[in-house]
Amino acid sequence: MGRGDLVVAVCGATGAVGREMLKTLEQRDFPATTVRAFASARSAGTTVPFKDGELVVEELTEDSFKGIHLALFSAGGATSKKFAPHAAKAGCIVVDNSSAWRMDPEVPLVVPEVNPDDVAWHKNIIANPNCSTIQMVVVLKPLHDAAKIKRVIVSTYQAVSGTGQKAITELETQVRQLFNMQEPEAKVYPYQIAFNCLPQIDVFSEGDYTFEEIKMIKETAKIMGDESIKVTATTVRVPVFYGHSESVNIETEEKLTAAQARAILAQAPGITVYDNPSEKFYPMPLLAAGEDEVFVGRIREDQTIDNGLNLWIVADNIRKGAALNAVQIAELLLTRGMLG
Repeated sequence: MGRGDLVVAVCGATGAVGREMLKTLEQRDFPATTVRAFASARSAGTTVPFKDGELVVEELTEDSFKGIHLALFSAGGATSKKFAPHAAKAGCIVVDNSSAWRMDPEVPLVVPEVNPDDVAWHKNIIANPNCSTIQMVVVLKPLHDAAKIKRVIVSTYQAVSGTGQKAITELETQVRQLFNMQEPEAKVYPYQIAFNCLPQIDVFSEGDYTFEEIKMIKETAKIMGDESIKVTATTVRVPVFYGHSESVNIETEEKLTAAQARAILAQAPGITVYDNPSEKFYPMPLLAAGEDEVFVGRIREDQTIDNGLNLWIVADNIRKGAALNAVQIAELLLTRGMLG
């Protein structure tokens, strides 16, 4: 390696998010001299597309990180827990997409549009937040800065791609089975997902909240840097392939009109305000799929309280909700001279 070389690894490169990470590195022209793809032993030797060619997938081991400056992990929590410390010890900075490190007080949880300064205190591991949390806090932050948010009530409508490739295949298969008058098989989810909504994402835990709901509650406070913001969540899986939607109600200390909120959000980074009810302009998963921005619309005042707003937020969960946010963290490290 030469003095200016930058070597990047994608761990979990054969999965939906891993492949999107490779595509995002390419599309954003991330200045890596070398990009390497890692996955489990069963995927070693296969190939994944990158730029004009392909990368041969290598087996991820504890000794894989010598000479690697940055590793983007999207291989599940158990894999991250096992391998990220070895990468960190080898001097490699890990940006991890799993939930393994998010609530560790020693690990920054970063959304570049919201809390970029938190990268300054990393110890070679940085956590990528939950997909549904990311798109919500991108919108909440500028409103919080303007009027201080006291309370958030969020209901999500989350695409099957958030579960992974097996869930995408299951939805496709069930639709075909139903159109062919066959009984749909449910393997990934506890019930049929085609033409259905499941008010359970992850397993149930304390107070009968699911882990997905608890993630949104706890991660929001950590990212926003304000424990006083009260959050309650209901997360729902819907039969959509790509794009998470969220109905978000906020209560603020200072009054914000809908027009003021639109103006604030229109100037905020990473956001597209798509809000014109008279022309039926509002965000939808089909609009957001494949896009980098977080879309917000249906901005209106909550008439049941003095300082309340309703918002409808949509983003591609594989892009901004996972791969793009991880690459943006890498770009942040690069611009701050913390990489390579």
